[in-house]
Amino acid sequence: MMKTKTWNQHVVKKENKSLVLRTIRNNSPISRAAIANMTGLNKGTVSSLVSDLLEEQLIYESGPGESSGGRRPVMLLFNQLAGYSIGIDLGVNYLLGVLTDLEGNICLEKQIKFKNMSYEEIVIELFQIIDYLKNNAPASPYGVIGIGIGVPGTVNKSGEILLAPNLGWKNVDLKSLIEEKYSLPVVIENEANAGSYGEKKFGAGKDFNQIIYVSVGIGIGVGLILNGELYRGNNGFSGELGHMTIEINGTKCRCGNEGCWELYASEQALVKSAENMGLPIPAEKEHTLESLIDLANEGNTEAIELFNQIGDYLGVGINNITNIFNPEQVIIGNRMAYAKEWLMEPLMERIRRQTLWFQQQDLEINFSELTTHSTALGIAAFSVENFLLII
Repeated sequence: MMKTKTWNQHVVKKENKSLVLRTIRNNSPISRAAIANMTGLNKGTVSSLVSDLLEEQLIYESGPGESSGGRRPVMLLFNQLAGYSIGIDLGVNYLLGVLTDLEGNICLEKQIKFKNMSYEEIVIELFQIIDYLKNNAPASPYGVIGIGIGVPGTVNKSGEILLAPNLGWKNVDLKSLIEEKYSLPVVIENEANAGSYGEKKFGAGKDFNQIIYVSVGIGIGVGLILNGELYRGNNGFSGELGHMTIEINGTKCRCGNEGCWELYASEQALVKSAENMGLPIPAEKEHTLESLIDLANEGNTEAIELFNQIGDYLGVGINNITNIFNPEQVIIGNRMAYAKEWLMEPLMERIRRQTLWFQQQDLEINFSELTTHSTALGIAAFSVENFLLII
């Protein structure tokens, strides 16, 4: 009986400590008295928990705040430099790694581009990026607190990558491999889920609670923020909307389906169409998103028309998603967000023409504020949340 009581007291103290830390983090600078008022905890409990957090260097004291009549209170602030998080966006043709503080500010980043690399080759590059970020992290009480990796595929709740068709991966346990090498907590998540969380926390979605995030790169992934929370579905497989059928007798997709949305509205669709149209080939000897944006900037009407076509197809899928979820906001992110100038009008025209009129009311369609960094920032933030929960 005594053991149960002690355990319960430990759980309550841990929950209260988390509550005090969260209150300080969200309301810095804040006094002890204000924390007691906000949380409903008594002043003695708050004082004791604040002492623990100061000792653990998760918060720090600042000069006195404004007085409301008596002695000016000492203010408490969250120590965002107590540790650092590594977030990696593992794309089909790139790796982007960021090192952030505990508030998501980027301190370091490194990116590499590649084409048609094997799993083994990608892992070597991944290790190099992690090593670079880890070895160059500023000194801090907790060091690097975790590694997060967003991948373009289906990830189960245990972090196993079941299928990443555009990478040719199936049943890959990258999580165990990274954990074993670095002895750090590792989070593996679908890149669009991580991207939607990044946009909600740091980007265009800050003021919204019903968000559809459409990540448009080589493929298309969709992350869902419903009622302010990331929606993962029953087994963690939600958001595979890049593989919804939009052409009944369409092209065969790497996922095994036919006529998938990502075959018509993604970077791979753009490049393939450019090749088929015989657009001027750049010095690098192959079309890329960047080279086609350059052509459009130069006024090449065929390149502009190509982007317009992609924008229209994006509108087709977004129309379907809007009718299903009735969101407040749709955010288009990842690399294709760089082509906003030529995508927006045809996309909106498709929505105006096809989306049910009552769905269009109070609907915002935006391009990502974080462009290519949504996923890396979102996945780094997952590691931070996990770290602060176990403190």
